[in-house]
Amino acid sequence: MTASQTFTARRLAAAALSAAALVGAAALPAAADGAGPRGPQVEISKVQYDAPGHGSRSNRSLNEEWVQITNSGRDSVNLDDWTLSNRQGRVYTFHHLRLNGHSSVRVHTGVGRDTYRDVYQDRRNFVWDDRKDTATLRNDHRRVVDTITWDARHHGDDGRGHGDDGRGHGDDRGHGDNHGGGPGHGHR
Repeated sequence: MTASQTFTARRLAAAALSAAALVGAAALPAAADGAGPRGPQVEISKVQYDAPGHGSRSNRSLNEEWVQITNSGRDSVNLDDWTLSNRQGRVYTFHHLRLNGHSSVRVHTGVGRDTYRDVYQDRRNFVWDDRKDTATLRNDHRRVVDTITWDARHHGDDGRGHGDDGRGHGDDRGHGDNHGGGPGHGHR
């Protein structure tokens, strides 16, 4: 290769690298403003706050009161030390729960054996007020991830203005602590 050919080859390589850098720089703002791939998105997808039936405080009735947590992202999320709480400050803490992508878990109020679809708070009293309450999901850094508020006067509204859409199906497991009761609250 002559000196002239080497010089031309270096100029072409430099031009190609410069072009690639420009294309890469142009793509960065698109990914930064949300146009790129999204990570896991965990949310409260559904709440059964008014257990069907007469609210007898039987374990069966307690377990018909639940909150469904859904990971609508592709990647799994470690929910270890995340919390779910109500307006009165009753807290359920997740332990050893990895929620796979596109899956859900239901957090039941009563006593039960945790499975890959359902976990239990092991409480002897209802947690969610069927007249008015707020469910708050916080991550392990205590930052609010999602909330849903309901009010019996506005039945069907999930606190976000789009009603109960029933998203998600359970696919994973975990269990929690901070068990304990509390007074009854609004169940018939």
